[in-house]
Amino acid sequence: MSRALPKYDKRRVAVIGGAAAVVLSGAVIAGSALAGTPARSDGAAGARTLASPGTITCPDVASRLPAVSASAKAEVDRDLALLQTQIKEANTRLAATVGQGGPNFVDNAILGPLKDKRVATVNRIATAIGRTAAKPAGLDALAPCTLDAGGGGASTGAAPNTPAAQQPGRGDGAGGNTGAGTITCPDVASKLPAVPASARAEVDRDLALLQTQIKEANTRLTATVGQGGPNFVDNAILGPLKDKRASTIDRVAIAIGRASAKPTGLDSLAACTLTP
Repeated sequence: MSRALPKYDKRRVAVIGGAAAVVLSGAVIAGSALAGTPARSDGAAGARTLASPGTITCPDVASRLPAVSASAKAEVDRDLALLQTQIKEANTRLAATVGQGGPNFVDNAILGPLKDKRVATVNRIATAIGRTAAKPAGLDALAPCTLDAGGGGASTGAAPNTPAAQQPGRGDGAGGNTGAGTITCPDVASKLPAVPASARAEVDRDLALLQTQIKEANTRLTATVGQGGPNFVDNAILGPLKDKRASTIDRVAIAIGRASAKPTGLDSLAACTLTP
């Protein structure tokens, strides 16, 4: 037969039971907050980054050009169309690399290379116009583009709450960009046919540009050590370098083709590799 507890024991049981209820309630509330409470504003911004990385916009070049002569019209129109293609490709890359990269991923992997390509294209436009009229100056100021992020934090392209230093990545196919190795590219000059005298200056200029592009890519490789998500070097350095080389090599072929048979298959020399 159970014995009734003394009065002071009943009070102790009541206090202990109440404390346990409070602790349990607190745990339930905390769990509910973690599971269902909307994220803070900075977390929401990160979520928006993943869902919509923003849009790259660039200054309009066509509206800033002087009158274009009939002889330059086709070339200028082709390069103006190329400028639009470059923007489209940059926005495609922006969407494809959401969640990758360190704090300056978009600048290093997308906006920087886009600016380089636009500088080359805008300069070709100015040169084409300058063959028959005054060469327009200052067009290279239209090369830089911006990211309309549509929300804080989108410019990094990085996953929310993931410090850049902790993000996994592959620079050389195995890990983050360690800066190890050198970017090497196929030699173009040795694969060219005889270059007509009328095309020699233009071809030599573009061959020198190919070497400059490799040097700039290796400089960027060194400058971005420690950065990157998966395939950082491919997306931020080798991919843009291939695009620039393809454009330059195409100009070499066109220059030769104005005075003799246009060489084919040179575009296979555009891709470069990272060698140990």
